[in-house]
Amino acid sequence: MTVFDITIGALDGGPADLFQYRGRALLVVNVASRCGLTPQYAGLQALADEYADRGLVVLGVPCNQFAGQEPGTAAEISEFCQVNYGVTFPLTEKVEVNGPGRHPLYAALVDTADPDGHAGDVRWNFEKFLVAPDGTVAARFAPSVEPGAADLRASIEKVLPTPA
Repeated sequence: MTVFDITIGALDGGPADLFQYRGRALLVVNVASRCGLTPQYAGLQALADEYADRGLVVLGVPCNQFAGQEPGTAAEISEFCQVNYGVTFPLTEKVEVNGPGRHPLYAALVDTADPDGHAGDVRWNFEKFLVAPDGTVAARFAPSVEPGAADLRASIEKVLPTPA
């Protein structure tokens, strides 16, 4: 079983169908609309735009576990992302990333350590997990790592699928 086999809902209802991304690189980011890091949405959208044709999908996963910074409904989250940041990458249902209610997607992600050696619980909004096309977790990045950071971009480049 890989990340692509895990069931999670889409923000607008129904399944998010992660299996459709098998064979592509996936950047999974827990997001929030009322966080000091919320402007990272712009950088995430830029990554999604730049790398879409090369096989990267950015997946936003709303979470309200950090200081209640994602309190909105699905409709409010969607509107906020579209109006303020032009987000077109997929967003999932709001889930918990830590604790006893941790979503299975995050259970599959959190054992991977970031470059500083941190593994386990997600520390804050906008923590990033890079999943390789085969569904293995390739890298983890702290919330403070900007989407345009050289180390994140280099990791993405390494896992992009080889063109046919």
